Amino acid sequence: MKTIIKHNTKNYTIDLSQPLDISIPITGKSTNVNAWYVDPPKIEPHTEGEFIGKVTEGASTNFNDISFNPHAHGTHTECIGHITEEFHSVNKSLSKFFFMTEVITIAPEKIKGDFVISKKQLQYALGNKNREAVVIRTIPNLRDKMTRQYANTNPPYLLESAAQLLVDKGVEHLLVDLPSVDKEKDDGALLAHKTFWNYDGKRRLQATITEFVFVANSIKDGKYFLNLQLASFENDASPSRPVLYLIEE
Repeated sequence: MKTIIKHNTKNYTIDLSQPLDISIPITGKSTNVNAWYVDPPKIEPHTEGEFIGKVTEGASTNFNDISFNPHAHGTHTECIGHITEEFHSVNKSLSKFFFMTEVITIAPEKIKGDFVISKKQLQYALGNKNREAVVIRTIPNLRDKMTRQYANTNPPYLLESAAQLLVDKGVEHLLVDLPSVDKEKDDGALLAHKTFWNYDGKRRLQATITEFVFVANSIKDGKYFLNLQLASFENDASPSRPVLYLIEE
């Protein structure tokens, strides 16, 4: 199933039957990816009196209650409402869902004991390319990212200058395979978040950050179309399913 997308003045062909899903699903298991010191998500049958919402327990349907935190338990997309006193919903901030995207791979460099993504690294990876969205895959890139327990591990993060470079290049949607674009314990500074959303200036209300993606090694660096799918939660963040489509030559 192929389609032609006209972007700016150029036509591109993608195959909609060949999606590349880069999301990490939420499970009800203790092995679910996790960050921010919270318990694992729960997916369990609803119970009320003698009723148990499970076919194997005599119910006519499976009827589960689900408890999770979008920031801690899997791929999610967030808007500026994540860091503001006033409420902003990602369900309102994101009004378009297809974007020209660049996938890049970065080996975080060690600076003052932390592994970070620097402006210099992004400049080298992106060159003069201008994209609506950028997907950052960090290496090493092992499948244990799908189940890693990140609390108290000080994962890699973006330097403030790296976030500013993305803003300067017009990137509206940033996707990373990390639990956060900021340092795990930064005393609430949130430098990369605030820079990307231009918190102290004319705020970029339409911009989004997606964390906890997993980009398989079989997906090469380069240009793709991104379909950024959200669950319709009126919240600062929502579980999301970013899907890449390879552009045919």
